[in-house]
Amino acid sequence: MINVPTCTDERAPLIEVADDFQLINALCRERKWDDGLPVIPPTEKLVDQMLAATERPRYQIVARIAPGFGAATVERIAINAVLAGCHPDYLPVLISAVEAVTAPEFKLQSNQTTTQSVAVWIIVNGPIAKQLEINGGCNCLGQGARANATIGRALRLILQNIGKALPGEMDRSTQGSPGKFSFCCAENEEDSPWDPLHVERGFEVGASTVTVVGASGTLNMHTYARDAEDLLRQISESLIFPPSNDYWAGGEPWLVLSPEHAAILSRAGLSKLDVKRRIWEASPMLAGRMAPEDLKRTQAARTAELGVINKGTMLPISRKPEDIGLIVAGGAGAHSVYVPTFGDTRSVTRAI
Repeated sequence: MINVPTCTDERAPLIEVADDFQLINALCRERKWDDGLPVIPPTEKLVDQMLAATERPRYQIVARIAPGFGAATVERIAINAVLAGCHPDYLPVLISAVEAVTAPEFKLQSNQTTTQSVAVWIIVNGPIAKQLEINGGCNCLGQGARANATIGRALRLILQNIGKALPGEMDRSTQGSPGKFSFCCAENEEDSPWDPLHVERGFEVGASTVTVVGASGTLNMHTYARDAEDLLRQISESLIFPPSNDYWAGGEPWLVLSPEHAAILSRAGLSKLDVKRRIWEASPMLAGRMAPEDLKRTQAARTAELGVINKGTMLPISRKPEDIGLIVAGGAGAHSVYVPTFGDTRSVTRAI
């Protein structure tokens, strides 16, 4: 027999269970502690090993997780990290990610309960990305890196088990998203011609940070354009579609530029802010392309910002160019990625 801490109580009491992988996984399924995939049994021993990676007190409340507002203690974060298969060294990243998603501007309550297909995307910057081998290069948004897979998975389990956002209950997403299993990467700082995200946001080069984004999926932009003007046009036109959350809410769209595309823009003398401004200027959408019901909610959401909105209004994708998020990530190839957002949410960066 072994002792397994519970996932849902502020001071997790121990449950004595048979030392059997299948039986423990059956218990987790029964209590809705898993995500549909097998989990690592969160034994007392493994949780203690996880907690050894931080100096924070075991029962310190890091945050309360909407919509159920369960207390995310350091111990409960550690339990979910074990379930997800995290190495103990990943725990500080998760603690900072919990702090980030519970910042007011992220609007976690809406992210957790919406019918939309929003997932939390984690971006890691700074030396810790290399130390933990968080992939920011080839296939960084895909499979293959333990850190990417388990850090993203652990945050989702935290949101589900502590925040009580269970699918079909408080989590009302119509279709959901594969990103709700795991959505985590590093920025490819070495191959970027510009300051990385954390420096752009005021942190020192040697700092390590985690950024969370309320992401509504990914769109691959495959173009062999070699001229900066052509490339900017291809990207800008890819962002425009009538059912977009970013247009009705004045959102925070994100771009993941490949090193190849970033180099083309940089060689043309464009800074990161120049790229944002050029894309913002080239991507307004005619409000009349929206369905009448969507135009009405756009009028309710953006009239204070834009003034009178009618079918002839050109809607900017975000409130200002600086609201466009941009990182360089990925490996070789003429591919970049557009990541639309939930709309009424703002990314948050926290130091690790």
